[in-house]
Amino acid sequence: MAARAYWKGSLKLSLVTCPVLLYPASTSVEKTRFHMINKETGHRLKQQMVDAKTGDVVEGDQKGRGYELKKGEYVEIEPEELDAVAIESNHTIDIDAFVPRAEIDRRYLNHPYYIAPDGKSGIDAYAVIRDAMKDQDRVALARIVLTSREHVIAIEPLGKGLLGTTLRYPYELRDEDEYFDGIKSPKITKDMVELASHILNTKAAHFDPAKFKDEYEDALKALVKRKASGKPVKAAEREERPDNVISLMDALKQSLKGKAVAKRQAAAPARRTALRATKKVRGTNARGRKAG
Repeated sequence: MAARAYWKGSLKLSLVTCPVLLYPASTSVEKTRFHMINKETGHRLKQQMVDAKTGDVVEGDQKGRGYELKKGEYVEIEPEELDAVAIESNHTIDIDAFVPRAEIDRRYLNHPYYIAPDGKSGIDAYAVIRDAMKDQDRVALARIVLTSREHVIAIEPLGKGLLGTTLRYPYELRDEDEYFDGIKSPKITKDMVELASHILNTKAAHFDPAKFKDEYEDALKALVKRKASGKPVKAAEREERPDNVISLMDALKQSLKGKAVAKRQAAAPARRTALRATKKVRGTNARGRKAG
């Protein structure tokens, strides 16, 4: 069953408009979550807001919003003052530009949404916009108001529909130079790079999210199931980390050697099967010659 639409409005390109619905493309419903409980009674706990200095419990009518000007000093902002600056949604996704897909820095990608047509009236306009982007391999940049804030959203074809991904603003990204400037440039030999490249080639694959396995989530589900059934839970033994220091070249060679051993082990059953089949054929031929 499809989720309820998160947003309802129109997708607009110049004078072309079509009604659309926005659905969240991701969900965390399946993740295991825990609640705080009273260990003596098993009842769920409630949280209370407490004054940081006096320790007194603050009731609902005493709660407000404040912006910290400096440590411990706040300016209070009233709800009606927030309403005065809130952007009112016109329920329209206005397309401003079409950009090459490759130019979008992946760090700007935020939340994904499915954009589906709302009814049959605008399906032609929807399909025209979608197919035009497919032909040009371009992504639409548009503006949309969600939760009183205007967002830039990147729209691209996805199968028979459209995928919209809200983008972060530049002020939301940290400068990579702060983290990468201190990285040294060691002298790496050509042999090391070639060996590492060979290891990469042995692990070459295609992107397949079906192979993603959330081992921690599986362990949590198994833990809850065992506890609920009254079975004991044993702590897993931690793997010891090797503390020996080896050279980078030796590590690369050992990695490659380990890969070769694993490959031979994987191929061993097939070789044994082929060997047995060969022996069987030879035995049959020998019996045939003896009988003749």
